[in-house]
Amino acid sequence: MTPDDADLTEDEPENVVTLRPTGAPARSASPARDSADRPCPSDLLVAAVEACLFAVPGVVTASQLAAALRVPEPHVTGALVALAARLEHSGAGIRLSPVGEGWQLRTDARLATWVAAIRGGKPSRLTRPATEALAIIAFRQPVTKGLLDDIRGVDCGGVLRMLADRGLVRTDGRADEPGRPLTWVTTPAFLELFGLQSLADLPTLRDLRALDDDAATVTSFDGVSPEEVERLAVLLRPTPREV
Repeated sequence: MTPDDADLTEDEPENVVTLRPTGAPARSASPARDSADRPCPSDLLVAAVEACLFAVPGVVTASQLAAALRVPEPHVTGALVALAARLEHSGAGIRLSPVGEGWQLRTDARLATWVAAIRGGKPSRLTRPATEALAIIAFRQPVTKGLLDDIRGVDCGGVLRMLADRGLVRTDGRADEPGRPLTWVTTPAFLELFGLQSLADLPTLRDLRALDDDAATVTSFDGVSPEEVERLAVLLRPTPREV
């Protein structure tokens, strides 16, 4: 079809192009645009939530959805639960995952290899040193580079810079100790990468040590052994993320 065979309507939603034969009458204003100031009808709410999540490249909160759709937040929460169940039960390749304080559409982790192939890349992966350093920061935060070096037994400067460049950790002030070294904590991007809703979803040292000792009571990260750091890193595997 040549440019003379079709033209673009000017009343379509942004990023949507509609072709019509030359000479065909233009349609009236888009119903979606006319109804932008009205609440989303209940029979369209689940579909509208899905469309909004699909259109936004990131995590979206229930309150943001409620504001956009002009409906009470509890209604949006119900729609999110319904959408998650529908996607899972239908065997769809997309899943709705709670991430941090919001929600995000993600491909099923089982399909990451093929999704990565069509996109020409690889699923998100971290090296073993990076995963171990991130595990220590996640469980012990805020943590200084010095403590990180002591626990891992090597200089972690390069790993810290890489994690910071990827937005997985950030500085959080300075420690109240000689030299006032910077302290490091994880970011919301860390939760997103690992598919966690909050830091409370992390396995605990009590859980880890209970695998070897049913009477384990130690829950502090102080004094954790290098072997336990390695095992924590194994538990803390990023979820393959191809949104």
